[in-house]
Amino acid sequence: MLQVIGEDDRVLASFPVSIGGAQDPLPLGRLRITGAVKDPPFTYDPQLLRTARPTDVKATLPPGPNNPVGVMWLGLSKPHWGIHGTSEPGQMSRVETNGCVRLTNWDVSRLAGLVRAGTPVEVRA
Repeated sequence: MLQVIGEDDRVLASFPVSIGGAQDPLPLGRLRITGAVKDPPFTYDPQLLRTARPTDVKATLPPGPNNPVGVMWLGLSKPHWGIHGTSEPGQMSRVETNGCVRLTNWDVSRLAGLVRAGTPVEVRA
């Protein structure tokens, strides 16, 4: 679960997520949000994904709710990692990601309205 904690340590929001598994775990510890991109394109870069096949080539998919990162990208201070939407909301909390934190498109849109660049992110086990 991803929780948004207020200044008074009160939970302001809570969202189910999918996260990286054994091949691409999200590192424990402190990160921060570096920025937000609404309707981002998705760049498939096989050099960044451990699950890529040797024959895969780099490709960019256009923005939209059906691309793999959905309607919003919240970049994290670990390069190439972020909090983003998904084109498959029915898979939430059922599949592993390539290291990122995946929410439904409607939840990541709501989250983007609650945070800004510099917001700390703490990853716990």
